[in-house]
Amino acid sequence: MTLLIRPVIRGCLFFVSLITSISGLSQTDQGNIVLHNASLDQVIQYALQHQPSLKQSVIDEQIVETTLRNKLSAWYPQLNFNYSLQHNFQVPTNIIGGNPIRLGVNNTSNAQFAVSQNIFNRDVLLANRTKEDVRTQAKQNTGINKVEVVANVSKAFYDVLATIQQIKVADENIIRIQNSLKVATNQYQAGIADKTDYKRATILLNNTKAARASNQSVLDAKMSYLKNIMGYPDSMALHISFDSLLLEKETELDTLQQPDASKRPEFSFLQTQQKLLNASLQYEKWAFLPQVSVNGAYNFNYLNNQFGKLYSNNFPSSFAALTLSFPITQGGKRKANIDQVNWQIKRNALDILQLKQTVNTQYVQALSAYKSYYNNYIALKENLALAKEVYGVIDLQYKAGVKTYLEVITAETDLRTSQINYYNALYLLLASKVDVKRALGQINY
Repeated sequence: MTLLIRPVIRGCLFFVSLITSISGLSQTDQGNIVLHNASLDQVIQYALQHQPSLKQSVIDEQIVETTLRNKLSAWYPQLNFNYSLQHNFQVPTNIIGGNPIRLGVNNTSNAQFAVSQNIFNRDVLLANRTKEDVRTQAKQNTGINKVEVVANVSKAFYDVLATIQQIKVADENIIRIQNSLKVATNQYQAGIADKTDYKRATILLNNTKAARASNQSVLDAKMSYLKNIMGYPDSMALHISFDSLLLEKETELDTLQQPDASKRPEFSFLQTQQKLLNASLQYEKWAFLPQVSVNGAYNFNYLNNQFGKLYSNNFPSSFAALTLSFPITQGGKRKANIDQVNWQIKRNALDILQLKQTVNTQYVQALSAYKSYYNNYIALKENLALAKEVYGVIDLQYKAGVKTYLEVITAETDLRTSQINYYNALYLLLASKVDVKRALGQINY
């Protein structure tokens, strides 16, 4: 019976260890997420979770929260305990009535419980009144950084797609040219055409392969940049996907919209800054008011010449007090601080005005670029359709012996150029749309 149980136990242990190993591998995979066929939205979501600057913004929010707790803690009662133990090698002597008299004992020990409560303290009052605005401003700063990251990642994503499309165009061209090269070679061997046709085909094929290799190097650099602004490990592969038809639909934009600075996160940030400056102004005015607090203490006093009997007798004392602190003159410091904050308020108002003007300028420039790229995109889209049609006709005519191979090369070059120009125009248009949405304050994550 024992001989039968042991193999079963070993099998169970092996199964458990295998499950544990698989679980560990899954956790490792989750810790190093590889994006497979990632869409633009998935790339953006990854960047929002892993981009270092956004992580810093979230940490800044936590720093603000802990700073507020630190400031507001002074609003609560403060309880302290102090203890001392002292041995006098020589008891202090004082002169009373012309006679030297020793005052004190050889050993003393004191313990004190002290409590204090702020009634009016401008530092604590400022922290209490501005805590929500300070939290809001920290979140608004994170929002500004999110817009920046989303815009940059989107445009970098489109830039990568443009290069990927150029490589795909080169691959398609290489296949077509290789087929043409076979036809030209066969015609030369059959005596139908001279050797210049297949040599031209060879030259065109080599040039296309060289252009593809160059685009691949450019793609590696652009992909590295995209990973960097995403916070994606450069050592890990990044695979992105796209739907050309869907991207074409996303080129549309309502060009009749008008910019509204209040929709921009920077505007909300400056408005919150204005509130905090107004609170700072009130804070500086409070400097003319006294600071008031109450405090009290209970003291344990132990006095004895014999150290062993020091704590046998206690001579306690206690008190309560109201403290009022009022600086009479500070050389004009308080007035200067008030003037300084007033100037900061005026400067912040000018920042808001300048932002309104900047938003309008950004929108006009972005919309102008979008319209220009859109018109170019429509024209190049039509050119691409015509180039495909022309190449198809000339290729058939060349195979039928009607056209020369030089005309095939010209049509091939026109087709390749039209394809590259079309895709470049498409992704430039999409990138310009990002700038328009950013100017309108419509990038929200």
